[in-house]
Amino acid sequence: MFVTGTGTGVGKSVVAASIVAALTAGGHKVAAFKPAVTGLDEPDLKWPLDHVLLSAATGWQTPERVSPYIFGPAVSPHLAAEMEDVRIEPTIINGAFDRAAASAEAIVCEGVGGLLVPLSLEPRMTVLDLIKHFALPAIVATHPGLGTISDTCLTVDRLRAEGVTVAGVVITPWPREPGRMEQSNRDALIKLLGFEPHTLGETTPGSLAENAADLPVRRWAGLEPEGAAS
Repeated sequence: MFVTGTGTGVGKSVVAASIVAALTAGGHKVAAFKPAVTGLDEPDLKWPLDHVLLSAATGWQTPERVSPYIFGPAVSPHLAAEMEDVRIEPTIINGAFDRAAASAEAIVCEGVGGLLVPLSLEPRMTVLDLIKHFALPAIVATHPGLGTISDTCLTVDRLRAEGVTVAGVVITPWPREPGRMEQSNRDALIKLLGFEPHTLGETTPGSLAENAADLPVRRWAGLEPEGAAS
């Protein structure tokens, strides 16, 4: 599956790592993949870098095997590559993806920022282009607060218009005691999307699998018969 999001900072890494951790805890060998990581120069004090978090969740991959491109500046990948005089090559990304996928029962890919973030402008390569190229169902990570209705519907609508299967939507971090706005947002999304989004609460790097216990991760990973999108 491919975990994308409605934008930057909406919980894609936590959702992707939680799915990987839950599948791993269930006895499956899972590979994680992220085409590019930026922001090494401005690390989060609470969470490991994305490729480090994902590799730890698999229990067997090294961070370098998760992400073929790693950059210091906390900017879009195409700009980070330009700033470090690097060219992001589709063949490098495809090769890294194929090697990871060949070694596991399932692969969980995490995007960079939102759906149309460019990894490269010449040749043109966006997150959406990768989802379509890899022919993977999408999981959309979104936030519970103000603006999420439009952000989520726009992302899901574009994926569907491009022929991508939307396997699920995950709202995170879902508060323990959601207020009227958060609950209303979720109710609205149920009606507008035609299926019920899942929720994922606050978590820590050490409790990812436990936090994802209610997500249908085996079905999303194609390890059990598919049902309707949820």
